[in-house]
Amino acid sequence: MSRERYNTESKNIILNCIKNINIDFTTKDIYDKLNGSVGLTTIYRFLDELEKEELVKKYYNDKNVSHYQYINHCDKLNHFYLKCNSCGKLIHVDCDCITDVQKHILDNHRFNIDNKNIIITGICEVCNGGK
Repeated sequence: MSRERYNTESKNIILNCIKNINIDFTTKDIYDKLNGSVGLTTIYRFLDELEKEELVKKYYNDKNVSHYQYINHCDKLNHFYLKCNSCGKLIHVDCDCITDVQKHILDNHRFNIDNKNIIITGICEVCNGGK
């Protein structure tokens, strides 16, 4: 987040919209939620800016469609995300256990993981009936 972002009314509208969404969303979801008051191109470009600033997490579903979720910036080194396949919620986890996994994969598979982009999918506690 080294460079300052130039804010416009459209960007502020988009940012306020995505801050209030607790699950993943697509650009089309934002467009629909804003009743088309902000163009799709503006939404795409701004989400790209927010991704570079690490304020949104971008990932692809099984149909290769881009999904996003607003996240608070994290400066922690040992973190990852849990994504619920049922409700779409993205949960930030700050936990040192990921370092053991990273070390195993590097030592045994010669692959260095970028831990700011680790997303583990499954079912969250709420969708799993509190279990």
